[in-house]
Order: sequence, then C-alpha cells, then structure tokens
Amino acid sequence: MISTNLDFSGLNEISRELELLSKAENRQVLRQAVRAGAELVAEEVENSAPELTGKLKRNIVVLFGKGAQGTAVAGVHIRGVNPNTGNSDNSMKAASPNNAFYWRFVEEGTSKMPAHPFIRPAYDRKQEEAAAAAFAEMIKAIDGVLSK
Repeated sequence: MISTNLDFSGLNEISRELELLSKAENRQVLRQAVRAGAELVAEEVENSAPELTGKLKRNIVVLFGKGAQGTAVAGVHIRGVNPNTGNSDNSMKAASPNNAFYWRFVEEGTSKMPAHPFIRPAYDRKQEEAAAAAFAEMIKAIDGVLSK
C-alpha cells in the first residue's frame, strides 16, 4: 500500500487558519485538499493503466477513508478488491463492469506473466505535484470559508 502523509502543522499560517474554522468546516477543507491531490494521482494512474477493454481504467476511483480525528484520508482505489482484506473480492462476478480484480496481476505479475507496474510509477511521478495541489486547494478552501 502506498501511503503519504501531509503534515500541515509546520505551516503556521495555515495551521492558525484551520484553528479558526469549526470542526465541520475544518473537515470539509481537509477533505477538499486531500481529494485534489488524490484526483491528480488517479488521473495519472488511469493514463498509465493498460487498456485492452477499458474496464480497468473505468474502475479507477478516488475514495475517502477513515482517519484520526482532525485528519482527512483519500486515496486511489481500483474497484474489485475487498477493502477489508485487500484481496480480490470473490463475491463480485468477473463479468461485472465494476470488478477489475485482475489489476494486481498486471501490477505485480504472476508466475506466468511478468509485472507491468502502472500504479507505483504513476504515484512516483505525481507525488510532489499532488502534495502541491492539496496545499493549493487547502488555501483556496480556507479562503472560501473565511470569506463567508
């Protein structure tokens, strides 16, 4: 699993502005910021994904996760995986348009097929740009809430 944490506590101005917001506003601002960064990475993953039928690309989505109080978590997800176990979701039918369980075989390879990574390289290419987009969106969202 790829994990990146953006710590805004070192940025005194943003940190002070976040303290001025209510809990709901703070959560909204953080969710907008992490979504902006995750969408940038998701777009790069989608552009890097192999396209035979287009099913894999259609199943790349951005989802919010559960984080600690005062945090927001968003990530790139490929439908067809059971998020509780990280394994392929066998309860979904392979013919389902929302089940691209085979992404891991492409990314990591199998005993009969070499790996063709597309997720990790896309993340590596967009990591810094995603962090910058998250910061920019956070500043924009804070300004929008404080101007009300």
